[in-house]
Amino acid sequence: MIEKTDIKSLDLPQLTQFVTETLGEKPFRARQIYDWLHVKLADSFEVMSNLSASLRKKLADTCTLTVLETVKCYISKLDGTRKYLFRLPDGNIIESVLMKYKHGNSVCVSSQVGCRMGCRFCASTLGGLERNMTPSEMLEEVYAIQRDLGERISNVVIMGSGEPLDNYDNVVKFIKMLSDSQGLNISQRNITLSTCGIVPRIYDLAKEDLTITLAISLHAVSDERRRELMPVANTYSIDQILNACREYYSHNNRRLTFEYSLVKGVNDSETDAKALAALLKGINAHINLIPVNPIKERDFCQSEASAVMNFKNKLEKYGENVTIRREMGRDIQAACGQLRKNYIDALESEE
Repeated sequence: MIEKTDIKSLDLPQLTQFVTETLGEKPFRARQIYDWLHVKLADSFEVMSNLSASLRKKLADTCTLTVLETVKCYISKLDGTRKYLFRLPDGNIIESVLMKYKHGNSVCVSSQVGCRMGCRFCASTLGGLERNMTPSEMLEEVYAIQRDLGERISNVVIMGSGEPLDNYDNVVKFIKMLSDSQGLNISQRNITLSTCGIVPRIYDLAKEDLTITLAISLHAVSDERRRELMPVANTYSIDQILNACREYYSHNNRRLTFEYSLVKGVNDSETDAKALAALLKGINAHINLIPVNPIKERDFCQSEASAVMNFKNKLEKYGENVTIRREMGRDIQAACGQLRKNYIDALESEE
């Protein structure tokens, strides 16, 4: 059996080569198909009305067209956030989140089915890593939500389940295709990639000539404390990560974001705030404070609101740029991995 081509994962040059060499068609057909896939967001070959019936059949015979099935969509009564559970073509379940802001619609996408990073405050990693996601599957997270919403998606954060830099090649291709002027054309400045700090890949990313925002999940001010929260800290020290960040900044002059999940009694003291400011001194940084989401499998508690505000004020006193992340969709379990895990657990309990 001939393996079919994942057509939605082909960029325009690759699609042009496929259309001309494999299908024997004129190059302009590739542009038409690409427009159907990445602008009109077609969910079948049959709707591609300016292609001949014979070409549509050739596409169906030789290609797979990745379309995600919406298993469930939860809409927050608090803020309109939508949490989607999608079924991938192989049956795996992933989750994506739509957040509505004054500046536009933002989608948080997953980059892997599960995660192997083992961060102790995150539900995504509880079941381990199943597999990497393809560019077409990540694109389809955005496309499926835009089709459902009927409004343009203007911002994308790669901050859902999975470690993006652990799926490096597919994620970079996804970013380039998402921002392609021939496609959905989302500005790279409106794309954020969040990583727990895989140092060699940060250096690789610096050479990609991208203008995305790099966000580092820091969450601690010492290597000892970070190792308690994030196993990746056993491989890469905070100093190594910050040196890689400086290299990244030297290539694109984009301010770096540092995410810091506040855990009650663990990393939310004034001493921690002072140490964090000292760590980031001289780096063009934005600190995003995140009141940790309680997870029943973990014993972490969210910092008191007063402690969060005191932490923010202390950082600002030291001259740091700080925001507290707005909690979105808490009533629909919008934190990474929570909904997917609960859904899978429920299925398993029924068997």
